Amino acid sequence: MKILFQGDSVTDCGRSRDVKEYESTALGGGYPSLVQARLLCDRPLDGFQFANRGISGNRIVDLYARWRCDCLNLTPDVVSILIGVNDSWHEIWGNGVDLKRYERIYNELADWTLSTLPTVRLLLLEPFTASGSDHSGEFGAEVRERGKIVKALAERIGPQRATFVPLQSLLDECCAAAPWQHWTGDGVHPSPAFHQKIADAWLAAAKL
Repeated sequence: MKILFQGDSVTDCGRSRDVKEYESTALGGGYPSLVQARLLCDRPLDGFQFANRGISGNRIVDLYARWRCDCLNLTPDVVSILIGVNDSWHEIWGNGVDLKRYERIYNELADWTLSTLPTVRLLLLEPFTASGSDHSGEFGAEVRERGKIVKALAERIGPQRATFVPLQSLLDECCAAAPWQHWTGDGVHPSPAFHQKIADAWLAAAKL
């Protein structure tokens, strides 16, 4: 089974840029590597292969622009996508992606993937920000709206081919148990502890 991780810096986490396809030692220091470690540890004979094509700073339009070479051509069995924070964050520099365009392009991206790879499964991860951090408030509220779009997309596709992975509520629960700084240094990028939480949620949702 070939598993592909896609997204922005939360997924990138210093992953290798040198690999061509699937590489077991190049996934970076975040949740993709933790997912990989758990599956390879628990199921060493199942033939799992992994690739991480997350790129720091990416928005949904950046994913779409590179989707053929960085997703479809790799013919994955499972595609994990976490994208949305930069679509809001880049509005600071006047280069963000508004909610309606984010929704349209994300839906087009998903439909393109499903039609090109008839047996692929999508894991659609909810973008998130930490309440109380500098990236909460109006920015955080907009990111939560993006999360609703991702959830609606998963529901439209249906559970046989798409699964929504709720991460905002997970982070909210974590921040109720310990200060938000324990889970993310800047309100957006996960600490090692929250990367572990994401990996656990991913594995529970994937049910591989």
